[in-house]
Amino acid sequence: MTAILARLLGRMPIGWLQLLHNKTRLAAAVAGIAFANILVFVQLGIMFALNTTVLLPYTLLDADIIMSSADSNTLIGGGNVPRQRSFEALSVPGVASAVSLFIGNVDWTRDDGNTTNLQVLAIDPSQGAFVVPEIRNKIANLLLVDTVLFDRRTRGADTQRLSEISPDNPLKFEARGRTLTASGTISIGGGFSSDGYLVTSDQTFLRLFNSRIGGAPNHILLKTDPGADVDAIVEKLRVLLPEEKLKVRRVLDAAKADQRYQTTERPTGLVFGFGVVMGVIVGLVIVYQLLSTDVADHLKEYATFKAMGYGQSFFMGIIFEEAMILAIFGFVPGFIIASILYQILNSVTGLPVLMDVARPVAVFLGTIASCSISGAIATRRLASADPAELF
Repeated sequence: MTAILARLLGRMPIGWLQLLHNKTRLAAAVAGIAFANILVFVQLGIMFALNTTVLLPYTLLDADIIMSSADSNTLIGGGNVPRQRSFEALSVPGVASAVSLFIGNVDWTRDDGNTTNLQVLAIDPSQGAFVVPEIRNKIANLLLVDTVLFDRRTRGADTQRLSEISPDNPLKFEARGRTLTASGTISIGGGFSSDGYLVTSDQTFLRLFNSRIGGAPNHILLKTDPGADVDAIVEKLRVLLPEEKLKVRRVLDAAKADQRYQTTERPTGLVFGFGVVMGVIVGLVIVYQLLSTDVADHLKEYATFKAMGYGQSFFMGIIFEEAMILAIFGFVPGFIIASILYQILNSVTGLPVLMDVARPVAVFLGTIASCSISGAIATRRLASADPAELF
């Protein structure tokens, strides 16, 4: 290692030798940086899972525009929308069709006695153009009352049994005092707001939620004519409809706004974001403490170099050398352990906590930047030191 660094640096690797001189301190520093990396990785992984799962229900929709209540920040939050708004929207040139979207949550008590929370999405089965092909091909089955499509990736459920569901091999289960029949499946997966999803007809939904009425859906979905300017139609709808009572957005914009709200304003997103900040602070403190201690321990040696005419850049090079070594040595075990934790979290929670390519690169660059900042701060004492006062 010493020979390799000497060739890379073109000089004796003083920083590496100083770190190696106290192996216990080096091991403690590496462990601390690795811990900070693990903390950042885990928090980022869970935030990514939150961002991903927020978008899951939107992936079931095949619509151009969504009209929601003015207080609706998420797909499942906010008030209801009068169905008459869909008729008003259809009067705007370029709007081809409209459908009501109903959303609710039901608890399903499984055979093992545990409870699974399922988010229910419902539309008129005759409007299959508003859903993705996976649902569209099976939506005719939903014309039967109390028939649903079950999420075969539901967290905690018997995935083997769910994968076997078909019209010839349905699954019957109880929810909200009704017997539902799952005649087919969809593939979505659980998130932070539910363990899985059900798709059903609007009539079955109203039977499940008997306090709801057909004239007050959660959202209204719109499809535009082929080749129409969707943004221009959105602006026309905003002029036509009362802005203080209704939000009119492209579906993609609504999904991004939902994601942004969940990660920047809801407690869950803020907690994970705070965890990332804490991980960075922990890394900064650990590296600064080590480097400042190292500078203090070798201050007389540095002063000798300074008296011989070596400038501040020479000492900065040594400290940054130490910082880079610590960053690399701390990142590698942190990345390995975090990858293992990702697999465990993914398996236990069913959340998409996955390691992509960009995240390790970002964390590694962040680790180098944090260590460099700590190194720069640690050399301040050396820059102001007078060699004559140190002997």
